[in-house]
Amino acid sequence: MNLLYLTFVFPLIGFLLLAFSRGRLSENLSALIGVGSIGLSAIVTAYIIWQFNVAPPEGGHYTQVLWQWMAVEGFTPNFALYLDGLSLTMLGVVVGVGFLIHLFASWYMRGEAGYSRFFAYTNLFIASMLFLVLADNLLFVYFGWEGVGLCSYLLIGFYYSNRNNGNAALKAFIVTRVGDVFMAIGLFILFQQLGTLNIQELLVKAPEHFKAGDFWIVLATLMLLGGAVGKSAQLPLQTWLADAMAGPTPVSALIHAATMVTAGVYLIARTHGLFALAPDILHLVGVVGGVTLVLAGFAALVQTDIKRILAYSTMSQIGYMFLALGVGAWEGAIFHLMTHAFFKALLFLASGSVIVACHHEQNIFKMGGLWKKLPLAYASFIVGGAALAALPLVTAGFYSKDEILWEAFASGNQGLLYAGLVGAFMTSLYTFRLIFIAFHGEAKTEAHAGHGIAHWLPLSVLIVLSTFVGAMIVPPLHGVLPQSVGHAGGEAKHSLEIASGAIALAGILLAALLFLGKRRFVTAIANSGVGRFLSAWWFAAWGFDWIYDKLFVKPYLAISHILRKDPLDQTIGLIPRMAKGGHTALSRTETGQLRWYAASMAAGAVLVIGAVVLVAV
Repeated sequence: MNLLYLTFVFPLIGFLLLAFSRGRLSENLSALIGVGSIGLSAIVTAYIIWQFNVAPPEGGHYTQVLWQWMAVEGFTPNFALYLDGLSLTMLGVVVGVGFLIHLFASWYMRGEAGYSRFFAYTNLFIASMLFLVLADNLLFVYFGWEGVGLCSYLLIGFYYSNRNNGNAALKAFIVTRVGDVFMAIGLFILFQQLGTLNIQELLVKAPEHFKAGDFWIVLATLMLLGGAVGKSAQLPLQTWLADAMAGPTPVSALIHAATMVTAGVYLIARTHGLFALAPDILHLVGVVGGVTLVLAGFAALVQTDIKRILAYSTMSQIGYMFLALGVGAWEGAIFHLMTHAFFKALLFLASGSVIVACHHEQNIFKMGGLWKKLPLAYASFIVGGAALAALPLVTAGFYSKDEILWEAFASGNQGLLYAGLVGAFMTSLYTFRLIFIAFHGEAKTEAHAGHGIAHWLPLSVLIVLSTFVGAMIVPPLHGVLPQSVGHAGGEAKHSLEIASGAIALAGILLAALLFLGKRRFVTAIANSGVGRFLSAWWFAAWGFDWIYDKLFVKPYLAISHILRKDPLDQTIGLIPRMAKGGHTALSRTETGQLRWYAASMAAGAVLVIGAVVLVAV
């Protein structure tokens, strides 16, 4: 396990090589460096996973201290990496899924301007995320946290010549920075109260220092939750995620499956002991997740852009993870994080294949009839969509989502359970709406299937992992996270499994009835007064952007305009203007004529003598 540091060093080296090449490398060499660096990290990760299982470290965790970063008045944070079952799971997901996405991107981005720059950014993205999940200190977690935020800004705005893409990148950067400010405040509170930011020390000291519900632990966890909802696109800081689809499709896969949006879930799980001392905040985590997953489901139901549908589905699935955390299903949340990474990466990469095949068309209503022309993409959507909809028994998503629903039931929180069941129905409905419209019916565009191992291999591997095979990979979380406190009989669990499976199948059946064929009934509903209102409302994601624009953006711009010309600014600016005027006046005396200099000296002497006489008198 001494090689742990290499997992993020290899991507970091790849970033440096590509960045300093300044685009002078060929596409093949850029791909070799960009994909190869993640491949080397994957090899090291596989070795570490094998070693962790064959010869587990003492106590179930391993700390690798690289060096002491600083020593300031008792604050001596070590630059150290911490490996346990949780960070090992995240390491496997980030590197494993990240490698498949990079391999696919080497095909998808071929011929695009900035090919080398793309892989430089994605390598830094992976390195930042790995540093985030391996750091043993919340200060260094925050450094990785900011790193993934920066990389998301660079990648969302990758096609920077389009002004809308730049605006989307700026929006993501600003909205997530709001959450980052909350997180920073939380770190300040924890350090001020406990004198450390080492995660394991915090988990030991917090129960000794705080009683459950104490003001400072409640405030600190609330601030950490603020950071988590910003990075993981949960209410009320969810507005950036759909617009982030402006970036290349492999970037969307990275953000949604392997890196950024999972960071908030990881943060709460990693600091579980702190949230256990603030039960009201922990309940709020579940409420945020439950509300987000339902609202995002309705928003996805009326979208027309294939990537935006998947974006809202991510928002909804992360909501399930927050719901799980809120009811104390810590292992269930991480299990769903892992399976979601498999099928969401599959769906995004398959959508990239469809977009390229359809000449970069993203409107599903301008596709149709693609199942014959794009068999691999169709198979990917069927399997990935079934996993997203939690089709019973055969998909990975069924096992992870069912565990969350069961824990919600066992905890006695009926409201969150019903939110999860409504979300399950909406998920299957909007997912198969996408599939039936894009792949069935009348063909509306010419499509040409992609070729090459970099295209079909990642899709094939992810297809397998999205089935029940992926659910057989059990995260080694025993002893790392608390066990669920809920209890209920086996018969109740079996009944809930049947109910959730029936709900998923009902959503698929309704999607087939509504969106296969002529779709007259759906058209009639959409054209009604109520239908037009609801469609517009849901299409605008419940109007959060409009509300924030009125409450924050426009007032900020108005205040900025006023302050730009305010009296105080004018007064302060008067001093340099007077100095500039005096300088201009004095410069005119420099004529180069000796008689003027002599006269000036004489006049100055007279003035000095006169002043002395006046003072003496």
